[in-house]
Amino acid sequence: MSIVLVTGGAGGIGSAICKAFAAKGNNVIVHYKSKKKAAEELAESLAAEFDIYAYSVYADVSDSTSVAEMFDLIESEVGEVDIMINNAGIAEQKLFTDITDEDWKQMTGVNLDGVFYCCREVLRRYMIRNHSGVILNISSMWGQAGASCEVHYSAAKAGVIGLTKALAKEVGLSGVRVNCIAPGVVLTDMMKSFDGQTLAELRDETPLNRLGTPDDIAKAAVFLCSEKADFITGQILGVNGGMII
Repeated sequence: MSIVLVTGGAGGIGSAICKAFAAKGNNVIVHYKSKKKAAEELAESLAAEFDIYAYSVYADVSDSTSVAEMFDLIESEVGEVDIMINNAGIAEQKLFTDITDEDWKQMTGVNLDGVFYCCREVLRRYMIRNHSGVILNISSMWGQAGASCEVHYSAAKAGVIGLTKALAKEVGLSGVRVNCIAPGVVLTDMMKSFDGQTLAELRDETPLNRLGTPDDIAKAAVFLCSEKADFITGQILGVNGGMII
């Protein structure tokens, strides 16, 4: 039974990932920044439904001190993290010339710095010493292809892809695997600003002719972190219905 830490665990994709791992008998740590109640309720429901230990924990992943404090608390309350899933993220649509310094720093802080800080803590504390562990980073298809009016988002998510590939090469000899999922258009709260016509157009652009669900991402996450994928590292798995090939 592994201990799985999911950042952004109370969100749409994050909660699906938490549930999928709990259903496999893993203990789950639900990280949150602003969704405290949702994280606490999710942890309680997972523990009751799957008879596992679930715990909610706060951190601002864009702050290295906050991340270190989160790991201190996890270590004292739960134990050592076996599987690190960097899912926390934010999005914003904006013309490139309208992106402010603060917009840029916030976007890269959460979406890229947060991945770096969490990877560094889990590797330093446990995985390199234990010669085992799995890291899974959640990027985006726009980190692969780039998106107009989402340059700062695309850049940060592309950075996650580069980090994944380089880190996999560095820690492979330490018995640690590092992979990445690049989701396509997934129906979560981040899509609330899109109207029905836009969603229909996105669906029509997808070869499988449907939009993704959080469960689509969660199933891929469970596979990449399982023994079935024990010869897979440094890979970027596009879960996007064929939109980016």
